[in-house]
Amino acid sequence: MRAIAEAPSKVILTGEHFVVHGAWALAAALPRKVRVEVSESSHLRVISDRPSSSKTQGLHPILSVVEAIGREFSFAPHLSVTISSEIPEGAGLGSSSSTMVAVSAAISRIHSLGFKASDIIRFSMVGEKEVHGHPSGIDAAACVIGGVILFKSGNAPKKLSFKGRRSVLVAISGMKRSTRRLIRSVEGVKEIYPSLFMGLTEAASEVSLMAADRLAAGDMEGLGRLLSFNHAALSTIGTSNRTLNGLVDLALSLGAYGAKLTGAGGGGSIVAVAPEGKEKSIIWGLRRRGFDAFRADIPVSGVRSWLE
Repeated sequence: MRAIAEAPSKVILTGEHFVVHGAWALAAALPRKVRVEVSESSHLRVISDRPSSSKTQGLHPILSVVEAIGREFSFAPHLSVTISSEIPEGAGLGSSSSTMVAVSAAISRIHSLGFKASDIIRFSMVGEKEVHGHPSGIDAAACVIGGVILFKSGNAPKKLSFKGRRSVLVAISGMKRSTRRLIRSVEGVKEIYPSLFMGLTEAASEVSLMAADRLAAGDMEGLGRLLSFNHAALSTIGTSNRTLNGLVDLALSLGAYGAKLTGAGGGGSIVAVAPEGKEKSIIWGLRRRGFDAFRADIPVSGVRSWLE
């Protein structure tokens, strides 16, 4: 018998970095996913299709999640954990959080632990903290809950309800970055310019609330303006760079309503929204210039698990 869990990727639409400091942020689950298979074994082992995860350091956060669950529920974590992923690492699309979420859900399933969403998030954060240092938890929440969520540290995530589907465009810069390093860099900006940073945090929080309203109403043009505004704020605190700014400008020049970096910045990806009739041409234009670009329809379901 084996347990299988699949968790989606995610994109932060507004509020990244500022969410660590108390702002609301808006995130959506995306269709690309991580699949984890867990079965009983004579010892704990993790097998991954990711090249970087073949090293002990890359596996350690995953092992920490498994061991934390074993300690709390008093069982020896003698499990074989196999991971396969459609999510590129270091792209700002929640590769690590999706993995930790799927691992937690699969272990809950094989040991009949009956984890609720909050339990999966809690154990996922054991690994996320090793990877990122002091993450807000928005990535894990988006991967567990699915759909589109408003998130604020210390508050229960709010799932956005709307009729029909929406679509976002994602373009991957090809530059990897360290979320841990960028979080520390932003903390340094806060220490140097506390009043300015407080104002930006309050503005980012208001942008996220407005963006949720625009998305729910289907006002993608209005949402696009807010994305571009948020990108300017993120650039102000040093999380963008020439490549990401150029990618945002390219998406706008191809006809997007708005675009911004998503995730930690410093590399990774951008997210954009566009008129329905121009989405294909924008993706083609981005791919023509060498970027991995795709359209993602939302909402997408959160983590799911089953036994075979």
